[in-house]
Amino acid sequence: MQIQVNSKHTNGSVRQQEWVSATVQGELKRFDDFLTRVEVHLSDENAHKSGADDKRCQIELRPKGHQPLSVTHKAASLEQAVNGAAEKAYNALEHLMGKLSSKQSGAQPDLNETSAERDALLQEEFLDKQSELEGS
Repeated sequence: MQIQVNSKHTNGSVRQQEWVSATVQGELKRFDDFLTRVEVHLSDENAHKSGADDKRCQIELRPKGHQPLSVTHKAASLEQAVNGAAEKAYNALEHLMGKLSSKQSGAQPDLNETSAERDALLQEEFLDKQSELEGS
């Protein structure tokens, strides 16, 4: 998984980028093979003025073969914003994986499957059930 860190109105030092990358990598390591790229956008909403929840972290996730996902978290400090967004990213990926596994375990048809392949699978299921009934 490739992690790209972009910062706007924040100290975009190499050290900060390494810390953000390590934090996001640590939170999302379970999905390493599922993600092609992760983009992290850091910003200070009020520029140089202080204020509540003025640090913002947006994380864009690029899962293989799926539409991108985006999560955002605002907090008083950059550390809280990054940790909150990374946690939200983890939860979003968990949700996506859950939806994908329920589709696979359910009788959802594969959209790439041809009608002949579906018919062959149905026929196979029918013959299996017939042989079970005859054996009983």
